[in-house]
Amino acid sequence: MTATPVVVQAAVTGGTSPDGASPNLPLTPASIADAAVEAWRAGAAVVHIHARTAEGVPTGSAETFRMIVDRIRAAGSDVILNLSTGSGGNRIEGADRYSCLDLGPEMGSFDCGSLNFGDRIFANSPSFLRDLAAAFERTGVVPEIECFDTGHVIDALRLRDEGLLADPLRFQFVLGVQGGAPATLDQVLHMRGLLPQDAIWSLCALGRAQLTMNAFSLLAGGHVRTGLEDNVYYRRGELATGNGQLVERVVRLAKDLDRPVATTGDAREILQLE
Repeated sequence: MTATPVVVQAAVTGGTSPDGASPNLPLTPASIADAAVEAWRAGAAVVHIHARTAEGVPTGSAETFRMIVDRIRAAGSDVILNLSTGSGGNRIEGADRYSCLDLGPEMGSFDCGSLNFGDRIFANSPSFLRDLAAAFERTGVVPEIECFDTGHVIDALRLRDEGLLADPLRFQFVLGVQGGAPATLDQVLHMRGLLPQDAIWSLCALGRAQLTMNAFSLLAGGHVRTGLEDNVYYRRGELATGNGQLVERVVRLAKDLDRPVATTGDAREILQLE
């Protein structure tokens, strides 16, 4: 039996302020777009985009997102765009968090619950999540449900039961955040066991756990997210040169494990975006 192709997603830059962790992290609209194209050329079918101003400050501005999207498309890329509706390190609030959905990307992130995120609180109240779900419904954008802890899966199922999220649900387990679920195999199996049978799931992890979780997801039939948002290192003590290098490693590992890598066309079918 042929294995389902793996959808490789690249998260090219994070939603918090630059902290000097790597000089290779893209921090302007142009460099974010170029990093997305680099990741696509390396084999990513989906790119997860946070917007930043020319000064590198996270922003929810739809116009800034538009600059990034237009530059990606001008490069001839048909990559699937997954725009962030995150808070940009608590800089973006309310409806400003999801104004980017009006640009009509195929996907957008749906952070499905609150948690301690390092030294800050990442707040996603039930009322906000219902407003966010309505924005996805209004724009026709498909939500990727980001779950940083077990309870976030339960919150997603509750929203589905309320008719606010539609099957099949597409999940991204984001593990290893300080204050969230740990990046362990037992944790993945526990969260995956809570999913509906027709759910689609992907896995990412922060820092040194990124590669281990990528490899496990490839073996377990899930999909994979990599990129500088989650981990700026290629190996211990060696910074990644860019998002493309991290994507290339996942693609190479998938081929070594006899897991086909999804093209953008394959990914649209697998994620049921068409």
